[in-house]
Parts: sequence; structure tokens; C-alpha cells
Amino acid sequence: MNMNNTMNMVDAENRVVLNVGGIRHETYKATLKKIPATRLSRLTEALANYDPVLNEYFFDRHPGVFAQVLNYYRTGKLHYPSDVCGPLFEEELEFWGLDANQVEPCCWMTYTQHRDTQETLAVLDRLDLDTEKPSDEEIARKFGFEDAYFKGRLSWWQLMKPKLWSLFDEPYSSTAAKVIGVLSVFFICVSILSFCLKTHPDMKVPVISRILVRTANNSSDYVLDKSDTDAHIAFFYIECFCNAWFTFEILIRFIASPNKCDFIRSSVNIIDYIATASFYIDLLLRRFASHLENADIMEFFSIIRIMRLFKLTRHSSGLKILIQTFRASAKELTLLVFFLVLGIVIFASLVYYAERIQTNPDNDFKSIPLGLWWALVTMTTVGYGDMVPKTYIGMFVGALCALAGVLTIALPVPVIVSNFAMYYSHTQARAKLPKKRRRVLPVEPTRGPRIPGPVMPGAAPGLGNAAGPVAAQNRRVNAVKSNHPSRENLLGAPVPKMGLIGVTASLNPNGVGLESNPAFLMARPQCDLKTTITHPDTKVILSQESGKCHTTMVNS
Repeated sequence: MNMNNTMNMVDAENRVVLNVGGIRHETYKATLKKIPATRLSRLTEALANYDPVLNEYFFDRHPGVFAQVLNYYRTGKLHYPSDVCGPLFEEELEFWGLDANQVEPCCWMTYTQHRDTQETLAVLDRLDLDTEKPSDEEIARKFGFEDAYFKGRLSWWQLMKPKLWSLFDEPYSSTAAKVIGVLSVFFICVSILSFCLKTHPDMKVPVISRILVRTANNSSDYVLDKSDTDAHIAFFYIECFCNAWFTFEILIRFIASPNKCDFIRSSVNIIDYIATASFYIDLLLRRFASHLENADIMEFFSIIRIMRLFKLTRHSSGLKILIQTFRASAKELTLLVFFLVLGIVIFASLVYYAERIQTNPDNDFKSIPLGLWWALVTMTTVGYGDMVPKTYIGMFVGALCALAGVLTIALPVPVIVSNFAMYYSHTQARAKLPKKRRRVLPVEPTRGPRIPGPVMPGAAPGLGNAAGPVAAQNRRVNAVKSNHPSRENLLGAPVPKMGLIGVTASLNPNGVGLESNPAFLMARPQCDLKTTITHPDTKVILSQESGKCHTTMVNS
């Protein structure tokens, strides 16, 4: 019986109790030493989160993640719990001093999904898809006069500048901004429609020139000749009116912009002022350089006005998502172009030599560069029919070219669709999130100091008034485990009454550290030597087996 008690006490001494988030975990100390240089491998009783009364370490952390952490110490395999968010899992691993890269391959894909989500949300933040009106403090911080805002000394221009910017650059900020946005879209559509319609033959008027000719009777006369056609004069006035609005809009947005450098570097703004500048350059050339033969070549640069369609991205979040989808799918699109070029070169060479093997007087493939055009049209499944193979070997090469083109183009399409669905779903979910959330202060709970006070009967010196308010803060009500080896070995003495406190004490068979253990000091029997010991040769003996204190006479 004594041997079993000794083994139980030795086993209890080698175990450690970890209370994580209110859930108690018990393991061997040797288990925590398997992974060195971590928080659990350096546990000592001198730590602030060690509870000497309950003989356990308390950590206010996530208990679900800690179950996987402790399993990692036991088995050497770190698994990711599916009911925990990825950033929370990383934060917990960082607290326990573990490397997140040690996650098992079976859980790696599930674990890394949150990183893709975080990157997507970061991209959506840069796209500025918010339609809610920002607060006055956010506006002041954005425009750089935060100090003046807090001091209440905003000038009239500081009050007017954000309003002008919101009016012309944020279409959903107010009703007037929506009107300005609709007006801007109207002028963009009218400008592009005018640019396209003026090239139609029915929309052109002939340029009549008067030529001096000599008649048969040796006299001179003037003849009207149609030398050229030009767009109707109405299109010119439409262009002038639209570009006057675009110029006004650019100037207002530039003056009211919170950051001039960011405004100039914006790709949409670059398209806008280059397109507007092309109109004024074309106007100057018509006025001062119309006599030059190649002056009309400058009209070619006016095609950049079509690029004003990208200005619609300021008014449509769907267009922003579509453009961002192509940016995110740049690698897949590059891979698609690479395989297309590779297939075009291969099949153009094959069809060129295949058509020359047999007699073919109507051979359309005179050279490999001509075959490149045929291969491109065939792989993209367009098939104009201007060039076709006429031999059986050439037809077989054409069939392979068509099949290869279908497979090559179809492979990256699911990736692009998946990226668009991901951005769109996150945009919809982000729009439904509440913008103002309650802030949680990152305050780390600490144990209060032990206030010295009158020593209670049966309490060790230095513990102070354990039944006071400090003890109520620093001690938690917990029952002694029924199978704990110290339940029957509380030194055979009644435990001092210390409020609602359950005391758990365990004996050290080697007798080391008993006097320094507060739990032992609080629970040991109080032997008053002045009243019970009357003989000078009396010796007090503490029995480690029974846990009782008795006196014996020593013969001199």
C-alpha cells in the first residue's frame, strides 16, 4: 500500500496541470520538453500565471487551439482546427512559440485560405469601393488638416475643398454628386458616340473646291469639284462642348485633390488629360497647319479618346472588379499567351511542309509567316476560311491545331472565373459588414499584488490576509480532484478555513522543497512547541507515510 502511494506521488510530481481558457489539461512535464525554446518548455513556479494553491498554470488563451498545440507536443504533428479562423490560429501559435509552417500537409490548404482572403480584402481596400460617407475626422485626416480640425480653426477653403472633391470624385457621397456623376457619364458617352459616328459616310459632307479652268472659246471659268469629304460641322461643336466639360472637371478635381502626386500618377487620370490634350492639339493643327500634307496623321492619336470609357470605373464597382480580376489573373493569361505562341509556331511550320509533300497547285501556304496567321485563326476557333489546307496531311494538321487551340484556351478560363467570383463575393460581403464596430482594448490581465495583512491562524507568514479581497481576486473556487494523490495526504490536519478556497497539496517523497511550497505551509498542522513540548529532549517528527506529526523522547 505504501509502495502504491509512493508511486502515485512520484507520478503526480512528474505531471503538470495547464488551465487554458477554463479547460484544464494534464500532461507530463517530459512531454512539454519535447519541443525546446517554447513557452511550455520553460514553465517554472516563479511565473506570474502559476497558481500555488491549485498547483496549475493558468493561460487566458483559446482552449480549442491549445488542444491541437498540446497534441503537437504529444505526437509531433500539428493539425489545423477547422472551426478556428486562420489569423487566430497564427496568433495562438505565436503566443506558444510555435512555427506556423509546421502544419501538416493534410491541413495546409485549409489553413492558408485565410491568407488569400486577407490579400483579397487588402486589394478591395485599395479599390476604394466604400459607398458610405466618411466622418469629419476621417476627411480631415485624408486632406492633411487634422490639427486644425481638432483645434476648431478650419478655414473656408479647408471646409470647401473636401466638398468639391466629394462632389466630383465620389458619385455616391450625395445627391448632387450623383447628378454630377450622371452628367459626366453622359458627356463621356456623347463624346465617344460622336467620335464613332463622324466616320460614317452618311455623316460626312463633301469638301467643294472651286477650280479655275479654260473653256473651248479660250476663256476662263470656275468649276466646282468634290475633292474630299469631311465630318459634319455639328460633330466639331459637340466635341468642343464635351471637351470643355472634361477640362473643367479635370481642373476642379486637380485643385480639390487631397494628394496632387497621386492624382497625376493615376492611370485613369492620365488617360483623361491625354485625351483632352489630344483634342486641343488637333484643334491647333487644323488652325495653323492645315496646309501640310501629313497634318491629318495627328488624327490617329485622337483614338485615345475611346479610352475615356475607363473613366466609368469610378462609377461602377463591377468594372473595378473586372479590371482587378485580369490583374490577378496576369500569370494565367501570360501562360495562355505563351502556349498560344508555341502552338502557332509549331502548327504553322507543320502545315507549311504538309502542303508541300503532295502535289497541290492551289497551295495557300506560300511561307511559314502566312501559316502563322492561319494557325492563330484556327487555334482561337475563329476560322475565317481565307486560307485552308487542301491535302490530307494538311487537313490532319489542321484538326490537331483546332483541338490544341480549344484545350489551350479552355484551361485558364476557370481560374479567371474563380478570381472574379472571389472578388465579387467578397465585395458583396464587405458591403454588408457594419462599418462602425466596438473597439476592444488590448489590456493584458495581470494578477494583483499580495497585500500584507494580519496572518490568519494556520496560515504561513508572508501570505497575508488570504481571505481578504485580494485573495478573492487571485484565487478561483475549485474542488480537489477525487483521484488526486494528495486528497488522503493532507498531513492529517484540518485545512485552515480561508473563505471559499479549495487547497490541493502534494507531498514530495524526497522531502525537497516542502518548506518553500506555500500550499504545504498553509496546510501543515500547527504544533505549538510552547504548550505541547515540556521536556528538553523532546523531538518533533513528521511522518511522511501517514502525514501526522508526533513527538518522541530522546534518551541522552
